[in-house]
Amino acid sequence: MTVHDNHNNREAGILSRHRKRLTIAAIGICGVGVIAGNLVAPLNFTPAFAQSQSQASPAPPFSFADIAQKVRPAVVSIKVRTENTSSDNGDGNEGMPPDPFRFFFKFNGQGGTSRMPPNVPRKEFGMGLGSGFFISSDGYIVTNNHVVSHATEVKIVTDGGKTYTAKVVGADERSDLALLKVDSTDTFPFVQLETEHEPRVGDWVLAVGNPYGLGGTVTAGIVSARGRDINSNAYDDFLQIDAPVNRGNSGGPTFDLEGKVVGVNTAIFSPSGGGSIGIGFDIPAETVARVMSQLKSEGKVTRGYIGVQIQPVTQDLADSIGLKKAAGALVANVTNDSPAAKAGVQPGDTITAVNGKDVADSRALARIIADIKPGDAADLTVWRDGKNQDIKVTTEKLPSEKQLAENNSSQNGSGGGASLAGLGLSLAPAETITGAGNTGVVVTDVDPNGKAADELQPGDVILDVAGKPVNNVEEVRQLLSQARSDNKSTVLLRVKNDSGQHFVALPIGKA
Repeated sequence: MTVHDNHNNREAGILSRHRKRLTIAAIGICGVGVIAGNLVAPLNFTPAFAQSQSQASPAPPFSFADIAQKVRPAVVSIKVRTENTSSDNGDGNEGMPPDPFRFFFKFNGQGGTSRMPPNVPRKEFGMGLGSGFFISSDGYIVTNNHVVSHATEVKIVTDGGKTYTAKVVGADERSDLALLKVDSTDTFPFVQLETEHEPRVGDWVLAVGNPYGLGGTVTAGIVSARGRDINSNAYDDFLQIDAPVNRGNSGGPTFDLEGKVVGVNTAIFSPSGGGSIGIGFDIPAETVARVMSQLKSEGKVTRGYIGVQIQPVTQDLADSIGLKKAAGALVANVTNDSPAAKAGVQPGDTITAVNGKDVADSRALARIIADIKPGDAADLTVWRDGKNQDIKVTTEKLPSEKQLAENNSSQNGSGGGASLAGLGLSLAPAETITGAGNTGVVVTDVDPNGKAADELQPGDVILDVAGKPVNNVEEVRQLLSQARSDNKSTVLLRVKNDSGQHFVALPIGKA
């Protein structure tokens, strides 16, 4: 199965041009069904996280028993009851929710095949399993959003076997985190988040959780990588670990050798359909701390927004715009009436710093802006026309996913084609693109052996060539010719397709 995003259709885009498969290792719920008696969440990945230390790690102990004994009392198993109103969808999967993963689902309702006629609403009940951990003595628990979303009842079971009822204080789909509160006056053992030291690749970690409902399971491994992007959303910054995690580990903690939580198990890469192969992904403790603070105080997470579509700066792009190194975030599009548009940010600008802090890449910019409180100002340093400029932007509240999707206008191509044989491209005039401000030309065919094969594909609409809008094929031809005359080997194109607008550095060869 392919990667899906954490909202309506969490289909993740481009790990490469070949789709990679990430499966939910969680036994969570969120519009889900039951696999072997357990529910899966609507994410396409499942949890695992890494450790955090900036100083040299202590030598691995002969046994992890002391650490495990120390932290296990704070880790809980989560049992969730869900109720869905659904109908027979006509494909033999009666009662299934309208979800791209429905072929994995099997509710443990009474009886077998439904005798109800198609499209008649009916109640479906399921039980889901996941993991979590106490972060305070008064009963606050961290887990994954996909473990408790759509829950009608949440029970937690402690390491000592006691069962409590819990309520969902708040949840955040974008980070896939949720905060629970146990309904009890008891005092609970808890663990701390490691937010001062970043984990290093090679550090030892322990994952503790409830795989397959077994409860209290401890596995060990190392941090395999940092800063992983699994295409779940714009804020991806996962730790990768090789400690085995499986379905039911979702929401559980990963500890360093000091017994502090360095991450929350969230996803696994599993070509086989859900079992651990030693590639797991965790939400970093720093992110968990920020999200939990807002969920506890407000019940939701509010993020900053400036209204730009951005992309990474590759070395080819950096060369095309005169940057010395491939860093920062290239603005591919600016949303109309957005804070960025009002402040004067333009497509083609490269944002290299925010409030004096360097921007490493596009994902870093997304996280930096998200952490700015709506209404606060952000001082952007942008690279434009070969020099830096300072632009002050007042952030707004991040719109909903639906509102953001509505900002991506559609486009269609139409007749009157012409060929750029030297590049292996066939182009045609394009119809006016809503909100784009120009017409552009559509790519109708690409020679797989041509110079443009790695950068463009049929259906792409070229909006600008070398920073100048194009309205027909002849304008494209003239601007490419001018670039060659200027002794340029690449030219910057602004392109629009189904995923939005972005820049490509097109190799054109010198005159």
